[in-house]
Formats: sequence, structure tokens, C-alpha cells
Amino acid sequence: MKLIALTDLHDHSQNIDKIGKDLSEADWVIVAGDITTFGNAGDARQIIDKIFNYNRKILAVPGNCDPDSVALYLTKIGVNLDNRVRSNDEYYFMGIGGSLPAPGRTPNEYNENLLQLWLQKFKTQLPDGAKIILISHQPPYGTINDRVLGGEQVGSKTLRKFIEELQPLICFTGHIHEGVGIDRIGRTKIINPGPFRQGGYVYAEINGENVRLELRSCF
Repeated sequence: MKLIALTDLHDHSQNIDKIGKDLSEADWVIVAGDITTFGNAGDARQIIDKIFNYNRKILAVPGNCDPDSVALYLTKIGVNLDNRVRSNDEYYFMGIGGSLPAPGRTPNEYNENLLQLWLQKFKTQLPDGAKIILISHQPPYGTINDRVLGGEQVGSKTLRKFIEELQPLICFTGHIHEGVGIDRIGRTKIINPGPFRQGGYVYAEINGENVRLELRSCF
């Protein structure tokens, strides 16, 4: 299975055409949040429609900068994975949109207690030994992917505990623009390609439990 993952587009659709071949060859296109910057359904539609030109198999979660109208639009067109589990052959895709409280105020935030309730619900929907592909706009705590410029780590400890326990194959994440790279929690590979508006995206190949990840740039 081949996946292409994008995150933190922030209304920027110009780079999508530059990776059209990769998008068209993917089994799924993952969009890991912040499709807009405090935008609306129309703004999100411009982004998603451009991806649809190449591939209609999209799984997306809204980011903390995406208001409710964006999530409702994603649900309407059948691509919203936020707080959902979706099985595909032998794999289980699960999604968490939004983020922990961010500097300033953004429209789609939650606290660790609420996240714990969501993750407990996920556990009831997943069979033992499930091959999980996690899409979480908020990164887990204690990786290169949750470290901001000053060095502070701002990821979710609740999400990290979930990853340690269930060991997804991959966690696609974003949110922290400077947290670019590939890290690991146990066998779980954590990857943040950085904002797609700056050109970064992920190419992934999965065969059984074998995972190959590449950070790519459209420039």
C-alpha cells in the first residue's frame, strides 16, 4: 500500500500540482490537519478539490486552525477521519484532529482528559494486534516532532501512552511547523513532513508490518 501524506497547508494549494504524479499513484492521500487558517468550507473545498483532481481516496482530519465548518465539509464529502476508525483490508486508519491548547486561541482545541476519552473509545473498536495507521494533527510527547524552536516539547503525553501501548505502524502528524523529521516510539514511526505550503510531504510504502517512509519536497 502506498500513501502520500500532507499537513499544514494553511490555504496554500499551489504546490499540489507539483506532486500530481505521486498523488495519482497513491492508494490513499492523508491530510493531517490545518487545511485552512481560520477558513471555512469554501476554503477547504478549494484545497480538497485540487487533490481530487489526482486522487479521490482521501482521509483527512481538521487541524487546530480549522473551524467546525471545515470539519463539517470533510464529513459531508466522506473524507473526515476525525475521532473515527476506518478499516481497509488488513489496516485500521484512525484519526485525531485539532490540538492541545496552542499559544493564542485557535478554534479546534481539546485537553488531555478529553483526548483520553477518545482514545479509550478507539480501543473498543480495534481488534487485538490491529495494524494501525494513526493520523494525529497533534504530535505525541517526547519526539523531535513536538519540539518547538525554544527546545520545549509540547506534545501530548496521553497520545504517547496510547502509542506505547498499541504500537501503531505509523503516526502521521503535523502542527509543530519546526518539528520536521522521522522519530520512533517503540516500533511506531512518527513523521512530520512540515508545512506543505513550504513543500514538504511524506511518501510511505507499507507491506504487512514493514514500513518505508520518505520525507520529500516538491521543490
